[in-house]
Amino acid sequence: MLEKLINCKPKILVIGDLMIDHYLWGSSSRISPEAPVQIVDIKNESRVLGGAGNVVNNLKSLGASVDIISVVGNCSISEELKMMFADINVHTHFLIEQKNRITSKKTRIISSKQQVVRFDIESTDEINRDSETILYETFERIIDGYDLVIISDYGKGIFTEPLTKKIISLSNSKNIKVLVDPKGTNYSKYKNAYLLTPNIKEASEATGINISDSDSLYTALTLLKKMCSLDLSLITMSEEGIAILDNEIKIHPTVAREVFDVTGAGDTVIASIGFALASKFGINDSVKFANLAAGVVVSKVGSATTNIEEIIDYESSLHLSGCEEHIKSQKQISVLVKQLRNQNKKIVFTNGCFDILHVGHVKYLQKAKKLGDVLIVGINSDNSVRKLKGRSRPINPLEDRSCILAALECVDFVVPFEDETPIELIKKIMPNILAKGADYLGKEVVGQELVDELVLIDFIEGKSTSETIERIGGK
Repeated sequence: MLEKLINCKPKILVIGDLMIDHYLWGSSSRISPEAPVQIVDIKNESRVLGGAGNVVNNLKSLGASVDIISVVGNCSISEELKMMFADINVHTHFLIEQKNRITSKKTRIISSKQQVVRFDIESTDEINRDSETILYETFERIIDGYDLVIISDYGKGIFTEPLTKKIISLSNSKNIKVLVDPKGTNYSKYKNAYLLTPNIKEASEATGINISDSDSLYTALTLLKKMCSLDLSLITMSEEGIAILDNEIKIHPTVAREVFDVTGAGDTVIASIGFALASKFGINDSVKFANLAAGVVVSKVGSATTNIEEIIDYESSLHLSGCEEHIKSQKQISVLVKQLRNQNKKIVFTNGCFDILHVGHVKYLQKAKKLGDVLIVGINSDNSVRKLKGRSRPINPLEDRSCILAALECVDFVVPFEDETPIELIKKIMPNILAKGADYLGKEVVGQELVDELVLIDFIEGKSTSETIERIGGK
């Protein structure tokens, strides 16, 4: 599924509250003599786009074409913000400046990967009538050029009730989905959106339902769908996953392996769902994708982003993908290896018939995987096996052999080939390392001139497909 998103470039418009997430990084070994607080020795600082800016940044990282509409202050923070958008090649033509308004900046002090304190500089009053008018007129002028709209409401004053309703109404009239990351308890202004992405706390406050079990979760989802006239009802549940109510309730479990920081995880979720929906994926596949993206992001410190290739790697590391997703055509593997090289991955290649998989094969492949980062296995087609082994072989057809191989933890990709040798496949992959059995010692190995290194791996004595077939035949 994920590979289908690699070349997708949907056009998505984000409307929302912008801010800068500012980090001061350091360490602490003393308590202040002035007060019972840590003294943090600051070593460096960093800044990232926060709020709706983090949604934009996530969408850009995933490969979307994205624009932002917002109202900012006529202040130095706004100038800093515009430079940050320029750094990720997002223009700021649709940012509306309002006098006497201060753009939000949140500063966090981090000591040994732990947040010590946060302080904010910002304006949170509703935008004035002039800004509201300009924002809607801008939206009205450009909306036809987008596949999907995301409203990122951080409660900083942009989403007045009349403005929010008009944005959703116009989008619906053009059959453009609107996704909303809501704030506050007045969800009536989001009525007729495609879906909202509240967390459990936000959904509980908006519905007045204490969400504590599956029954109360179902009741809250049902009420949200009804009171906001949503196409779909959705609640994010942190480490428990994401719940969706369409015709029935479905919970997609989280796939986070290790959590360092949940800052901006909600932005990643709505950006990922929006990206997948705008790329013509269904809601369930979109939520699965968002769970994977969030799993990558929360393993990083600070408001972070991810990309399709990183998410694919992450899914493989969790062993959640089906064997079919690891079986590639030669055309598909040619695209994938380019991405792997861009990530500086060391590629290992080996090949064989792998007719009846046995412990000798598994041990061999495990050793091959340890030689690099990615193991690609070329597998002979049925016709190719017959040419090499005789008309009685293979015992198992290519589809079965490929699926069993692809299900092994040590195998990243399986690629069938028709020829008697894998030379053309090796030319397409150009691996760093070619692995073969130790029985090739002193012999010329097909493709060895194309790789950086040839490695011969010992087989386990007495373990072979031929011997297995003989035992089955009672010989």
